[in-house]
Amino acid sequence: MDRADAAYQSKPGELRKGRESLAVQGIFGHFQLQRDYYYHAGKQTGHYPADAALGLEGSYTPALAKLICLEGADEPTYLKAERHLEQTGGITVSARQIQRVVQRVGGDAQTWQEREAQPSACDASILYVSADGTGVPMVPEELKGRRGKQTDGTAKTRQAYLGCVFTQHRTDEQGHPVRDYESTTYVSSFQSIDAFGPLLRQEALRRGLGSAATVVVLIDGAVGLENMGRLCFKDCQQIVDFFHAMEHAGYVLAALIGKEHPDYKKRLRRWAKRLLKDKVQALINETRQECAGQPVAAAVEQALGYFVRNVSRMQYGTFRAAGYFIGSGVVEAGCKTVIGGRCKQSGMFWSESGAQNILALRCIHSSHRLEDFWKYRLNEQAALNDALPLAA
Repeated sequence: MDRADAAYQSKPGELRKGRESLAVQGIFGHFQLQRDYYYHAGKQTGHYPADAALGLEGSYTPALAKLICLEGADEPTYLKAERHLEQTGGITVSARQIQRVVQRVGGDAQTWQEREAQPSACDASILYVSADGTGVPMVPEELKGRRGKQTDGTAKTRQAYLGCVFTQHRTDEQGHPVRDYESTTYVSSFQSIDAFGPLLRQEALRRGLGSAATVVVLIDGAVGLENMGRLCFKDCQQIVDFFHAMEHAGYVLAALIGKEHPDYKKRLRRWAKRLLKDKVQALINETRQECAGQPVAAAVEQALGYFVRNVSRMQYGTFRAAGYFIGSGVVEAGCKTVIGGRCKQSGMFWSESGAQNILALRCIHSSHRLEDFWKYRLNEQAALNDALPLAA
C-alpha cells in the first residue's frame, strides 16, 4: 500500500503523524499492514489512505466484511452467525465483532435504501406496490413517552414499515395472477408513515413507476396507509387487500350479532362471496338497515367505517377480472421473514438503530442488490482519498 500512501494528497488541516501497523483479517487468514496516518486537529478526525484504498471495514477486508454482514443479518442471532462462520469457513470472528461490523455498515445501508431514485423502464404489464407495518420489540429506553396497546397505555414495540415492489407479466390458466420470479424488492424504515411513503415511492421509481402500463397499490385500509397511497401514488389503481377486508367484516358481524352467534361463520362466508362480486355498498346498506334503531347501531356503524371509506378500493370482482392480485401476501410474508425472522425472536429487544441497520441489510439482500451496495460502498471509501475536494 506504499503506492496509495505516496499518491495521497493531504487535505487542508491534515498532518501526517507517521506510519502505523494494523493486523488485517481476510477470508483466508491474517496479514500485517503498514500505512500512513493523518490527523485533522480541528475536526479531531484521523484518516488512513491505505485503509480507504483497500476498502477495509475496521480490520476486515471487504470480502470478509461482506460475509460477516451477510451472516450477521441472515442468521437468527449474532452468536449463531459466529458459529456458522467457524463451522463452514474456519473463520473466527466473535459475535460481538459481527455485531459491530453490521452496525458500522448498516447505517450506510439504510442511507443507500433512502437514496434518490434513478428512474428506469418497466417492461411488465403490471407493477405492484405494497406496504405494511409490524411492531419490533424495543429496549425500555426506546419506548419512553410512547403510547401503545398495553393495558396501562405504554408500548413494548416500535413500528417498522416494510414496503415491496414486484411485477406481473401474466396470469395462469385459471386467470389467476402470477408474480414474476425474484421480482420483489424491499425497503424498510422506522420513520413515520409520512416519511416512509416517499421512500417507497423512490423504490417504485427505481422499478419503473413512471413507465409501467398499470400500477397497482395493494395495501391495508388503515388511515395512514390510505393517505400514503393517495399522496405518493396518485392516479394509481388502489386495492385494499382482501384479507384485511375480511378481518374487518368479522368486526362488523361481531358488533352486529356477536362472534358466538350460530350464524356468525355462515354470514362471514356470505360477506366474502358478496365482496368478491363488487357488493360492498350493498352490504353496507343492508347492515345499516338491519341494525337501525338497535342498541348496537353505533358500534356497527363504527365498524362499517372501514368499508365506507374504501368502497372504490374494494371492487374485488372487477379487480380479479382484470387479473390483479387482491391479497397482500407478498408484503405480509416479508414482514414475517425480513423483519420477524431476525428482529422478533424470543427474548429479543432492540435499539432503533440496531434494528434499522440490520433490516436495511436484510432488505438489500432480499432484493438481490448486495453487489450493487458493496460496489457503492467501496467507491465511497475510495473517494475519501480524492484530491478534488481540496478546493472546498
